[in-house]
Amino acid sequence: MKSSFFGVIQRVGRSFMLPIALLPVAGLLLGIGASFTNATTIESYGLQSLLGEGTVLHALLTVMKSAGSIVFSNLPILFAAGVAMGMAKKEKDVAAISGVIGFLTMHATINAMLELNGLLKPGAMVDGALGMSVGINSLQMGVFGGVLVGLGVAALHNRFYKIELPPVFSFFGGTRFIPIITALTYVIVGMVMFYIWPTIQHGIMDLGGLVNRAGYAGTFIYGFIERALIPFGLHHVFYMPFWQTGLGGTAVIDGVTVTGAQNIFFAELASPNTQHFSVEATRFMAGKFPFYLFGIPGAALAIYHTAKPENRKLVLGLLLSATLTAVLTGITEPIEFSFLFAAPLLYVLHCLLAGLSFMLCHMFNVGVGQTFSGSLIDFFLFGVMQGNAKTSWMNAILIGIPLFPAYYFSFRFLITRFNFKTPGREESGEETKLYTRKDVEAAKEQAAIQRLENTHSVSELIIQGLGGVGNIADVDCCATRLRITVNDESLVSDALLKQSGARGVIRKGKGVQVIYGPHVTLIKSNLDECLQAAI
Repeated sequence: MKSSFFGVIQRVGRSFMLPIALLPVAGLLLGIGASFTNATTIESYGLQSLLGEGTVLHALLTVMKSAGSIVFSNLPILFAAGVAMGMAKKEKDVAAISGVIGFLTMHATINAMLELNGLLKPGAMVDGALGMSVGINSLQMGVFGGVLVGLGVAALHNRFYKIELPPVFSFFGGTRFIPIITALTYVIVGMVMFYIWPTIQHGIMDLGGLVNRAGYAGTFIYGFIERALIPFGLHHVFYMPFWQTGLGGTAVIDGVTVTGAQNIFFAELASPNTQHFSVEATRFMAGKFPFYLFGIPGAALAIYHTAKPENRKLVLGLLLSATLTAVLTGITEPIEFSFLFAAPLLYVLHCLLAGLSFMLCHMFNVGVGQTFSGSLIDFFLFGVMQGNAKTSWMNAILIGIPLFPAYYFSFRFLITRFNFKTPGREESGEETKLYTRKDVEAAKEQAAIQRLENTHSVSELIIQGLGGVGNIADVDCCATRLRITVNDESLVSDALLKQSGARGVIRKGKGVQVIYGPHVTLIKSNLDECLQAAI
């Protein structure tokens, strides 16, 4: 039961990656557009002649702001399609369009039920209970509604996409049956949600209130748990409800009720009336910046200085690449995995310091939001460019500066005190040396990575490590790892997978995660081709 649950949860987590991947581009458009069309910014820097209303640049930036904003406004339906597609085993395109159909049908049904019961009138329901979903006035379900549709549609799809109907109805069999059964099912789901969602809504608001009442301690716990779930690949499942639903708070911005921490931040970003971004919303995001930009480099320097002198040049390539990846893109897994498997105690310390970073940013009113990750790009775009008066971004720097020595000295002490086999400290012939060498080879030269992945040798090695073609039930990937479901977990060989360049292997029953790094999408594409050729 536990293994099956883990397998399902990891598939849900990876299915979040497609809609999440849209956020950096949408945030970039919205951030640049909103920043340079803000009247206060234009006036402060004397840019009226260049960026003022009526100029070509103002028109272009306004279009950019609208293009970015529309993505955040319609995330629920994107999650409905993305989760359905991610959870579908075959015919993923049909699952995606069925997810859209299910989402529209459910909210149209809820809208009809609200109208029939006279609940669309002003004051008929509590503030924040209703919201617009792709133009439909419905219950404010946010991304939860999209995920609910996506999971349900995927279950229907996987069960019925090969269905055979009687000859007279045969045209509607197979994949054509999925949109039909989806529409019928979500009429019923819409009716059910009309009765039970208000209760769930109150529960969500109460839980969000509990986190808020916990104050700084609640923020610390949030930051600690978010980091602790990284090794299991379940962090997306944890933080998305805070970012996208009432768990992360509710605010009225320019007369519109907005729920979810990230949604609140971007609504405030698009508003010309924002004086300071809501810290109650950004408390779930801002804490990443100090330890991403300062703490992780401190940890990397400690690992480098504790490496054996003869191995430092070799280790430098790994650490430099992984640290730059963390700072510039916000993908921290390469550097985190460099010490996670060799020294779990260091990772526990890392989680504690991350929670402290979140708590301090909350205490010192840091109002910097983010899209996908806490990268330097996001920090500059959503912190520095918005001005310290609106974001208090300088406080994040002041928090980050002492985090660098905190990471450096604590990591260095523990590595030397317990003789942890972090990169560069392995004994000859030990598995940690093989693990580190593969990491260095993977990070040393991007061109070499691409040449390696353009051959079938790595894919064939992965297939062997997973027990052969017949043992592979499902293959997908997230930002840094392959996520695989196998038929028989006893046939999986960690050693073979590590020989393919894997930085680590996480197994839970039939769910297997093979960690490669940010270039994993190339590995998956070649693996898919190799599997297709073997069928």
